[in-house]
Amino acid sequence: MTPLRIVRGDATDPQAAGPKIIAHVCNDRGGWGKGFVLAISRRWPEPERDYRRWHRERSRNDFGLGAVRLVQVRRDVWVANMIGQHGMRTGSKGPPIRYDAVERCLTAVAEHAARLGASVHMPRIGCGLAGGRWERIEPIVIRTLCARDIPVTVYDVD
Repeated sequence: MTPLRIVRGDATDPQAAGPKIIAHVCNDRGGWGKGFVLAISRRWPEPERDYRRWHRERSRNDFGLGAVRLVQVRRDVWVANMIGQHGMRTGSKGPPIRYDAVERCLTAVAEHAARLGASVHMPRIGCGLAGGRWERIEPIVIRTLCARDIPVTVYDVD
């Protein structure tokens, strides 16, 4: 098993050689405009465009909790838009994070990473606007990625 690395830095500027996947959590309502997605959009327009199109055409595709789309933004970098959040606000059913959907997403990301020979990079996914707790997310990351010997780096912003 490859150990999980936690470093200070910017997840949109992954520090590794070879192919890289930047994973992040999106909501299932088509909203893109707060949190980590803003950092992604500042760097590349493609992930937001793809997410919005994916949502707009959802009646004809797999858009929904647990789904993932990989968007290539550089020769060796892909952004994984992962639908792991139901809605955008905490309500009677708790925070928007859906841990089971995050697990399905990361399982799919692991398949992509294995196929590409890629490392995976992320902020503390699901723990910002989605309202999740890292104590619940970290074991999912370890189980789905690290246990498959996929190198994973989590970035804490400076």
